[in-house]
Amino acid sequence: MKILINEAEFIQQLTSKKHQEKAFAKLLHLYQERLYWHIRKIVITHENADDVLQNTFIRVYKSLANFKQQSSLHTWMYKIAYNESIRFLESQKKKTFSSIDEVSDKYLGSLKDDVFFDGDEAQLKLQKTLLQLSEKQRQVFQMKYYDNLKFREIASIIEMKEATVKTHYYGAVKHIENTITSVGYIEKIKMV
Repeated sequence: MKILINEAEFIQQLTSKKHQEKAFAKLLHLYQERLYWHIRKIVITHENADDVLQNTFIRVYKSLANFKQQSSLHTWMYKIAYNESIRFLESQKKKTFSSIDEVSDKYLGSLKDDVFFDGDEAQLKLQKTLLQLSEKQRQVFQMKYYDNLKFREIASIIEMKEATVKTHYYGAVKHIENTITSVGYIEKIKMV
């Protein structure tokens, strides 16, 4: 992924009527795939991730004028994507009168048949193990392991103290180590 050289200048373009359309197209190009996978890890299926991604970019577009630049644009958009994903799961929970974990379990059950899922058996086993974690542990682990976010960025996104984020992450890693017996896979997780 390309990194923005001058984020402040880019943000000015995003909020300028003259340059907004071109700048937003660049924003989509730079972040669409990363945000898709961030969302996909939370909502599980491709169709749901597509819907949430679209809602995320609508919210980003509508909120650009209010962006205070207290965090990076990247972190701000991840926070919006995270909140949209949780909002989606909450709406599914209300429709089915289930917990968020039950909604996630339902989507995981259909993951193996999903034509967009290209993971192997180890990846499927990891996904099942992740569903055994608490919601916060799972979210923290996914942001750190898959998205390679820093602990301070994760703390900002989910509005939690950095020390608590670390506790959730290392607790998740310990649980995964105890659950998954594939040594090669555990070594990959430890390297993060």
